[in-house]
Amino acid sequence: MEPDPRDTWMSDAKNLLEDMNDRSREVFRLVVESYLDNGDPVGSRTLTRTLSEKVSAATVRNVMQDLEFLGLLDSPHASAGRVPTQMGLRLFVDGLLEVGDLDASDQQKIDATLTSNTADMGNMLDRIGSALSGVTQGASLVLTPKHEAEIRHIEFVSLGRDRALVVLVFSDGHVENRLFSPPPGQTPSSMREAANFLNALVEGKTLREVRKDIQHQITTRRQEIDSLAGEMVKSGLAVWEGVGEEAERLIVRGRANLLGEDTPDEGLDLIRNLFDDLERKRDIAEFLDLTEGGDGVRIFIGSENKLFSLSGSSLVVSPYMNSDRKIIGAVGVIGPTRLNYGRIVPIVDYTAQLVGRLISDRS
Repeated sequence: MEPDPRDTWMSDAKNLLEDMNDRSREVFRLVVESYLDNGDPVGSRTLTRTLSEKVSAATVRNVMQDLEFLGLLDSPHASAGRVPTQMGLRLFVDGLLEVGDLDASDQQKIDATLTSNTADMGNMLDRIGSALSGVTQGASLVLTPKHEAEIRHIEFVSLGRDRALVVLVFSDGHVENRLFSPPPGQTPSSMREAANFLNALVEGKTLREVRKDIQHQITTRRQEIDSLAGEMVKSGLAVWEGVGEEAERLIVRGRANLLGEDTPDEGLDLIRNLFDDLERKRDIAEFLDLTEGGDGVRIFIGSENKLFSLSGSSLVVSPYMNSDRKIIGAVGVIGPTRLNYGRIVPIVDYTAQLVGRLISDRS
């Protein structure tokens, strides 16, 4: 397995922090914390009033120039102070960020979404997403789970020359019916052959597990299934992805939070494009894949995540699991790169664990 580039970066970041002297580390930390607090560039005179040791503004400027040379700080304007670069924010998050405990009032606001006694998990997740957006003052994302029970039986039903139905029967009695366009020329025998081929493979597996090996099976067992039946399998398989279906839904709340009065004009179109992509359900699978590289909360800053790179936004995301400890969805918060990461991380972590418990209790 290829090494995770994030592991390499974190190792390099640790070495970089260790190579800094105490003064450079403190100047860097204060610049980043000030930027995350108010979004403004920080000047050397301001820092001289907050540093633990008394040094001149000229000395601080020299330190900031060194940090700029390392790519950790940048000057928006020639005469202005410094702001952290994306690399600087990454270094701060990985090496200096202090994550606090979940605030009691934040927890109460999220827990309040559970007071309504509803059996509709979709509505419950929708309310949790709204609460998460309200608490963080960012945009929230909740990827709802697909049905993860093992499959008992699959059937294809012809509804006409260009319409067919795939019927999925799960081991827990749940049944899903999904329409799709079959390949031209399909016959009742090819549909039966495709169903028989699938039923020999799917027993005891979830849809996610089936998707991982079905293409390989079609290729290696081509002699057992003719090309028309193979195309029927592929066509029906595409429907299982559930894009746009209630079986997998990306709930986005808090769009207005990223379009506030202080949003620069040049950023409005970028943020609108981001939400247009989300609303068209682009890259939903990739959004979930982001969480599968490791346990717990993950932070993506700017271009580290292609889905959010153009808007210059940050994403704090965490997976949630079912009772079998399988990742089945994710929750996250989008905001500007100057998010209060120390506060947002425990909120996202708590919300993900809460959703996981809800899913497990109802399954």
